[in-house]
Amino acid sequence: MEELISFLAFFGTIFGIAYVFLTTRNKERLALIEKGVEASLFNTKGSKFSIAKFILNIALLFMGIGAGIFFGNYLAISMDMNEDVMIPSMLFIFGGLGLVVGFFITRALESKEE
Repeated sequence: MEELISFLAFFGTIFGIAYVFLTTRNKERLALIEKGVEASLFNTKGSKFSIAKFILNIALLFMGIGAGIFFGNYLAISMDMNEDVMIPSMLFIFGGLGLVVGFFITRALESKEE
């Protein structure tokens, strides 16, 4: 029974956040239109979503996580350290490094496209 309640609470929260975000955005846009602001304000100037860049970042994250697990296990065995501390710490360090590398690669790809 507790699983059902937590499941419903989780998806209810996600639905509530999405609902508030979309209705607020709609109300703001309607208020700007009533004041006579140009519609060009609503055009986004950011870069478009690219599935290739997303997959690259996810792949680098998972590679970092795998390297963190391997390196943490290696340190725990070779240096006789606590495995419960070494593996999670290396997992976060190498996962973060993978995300940083993904950021710089994505930024270089975006600058090359322009």
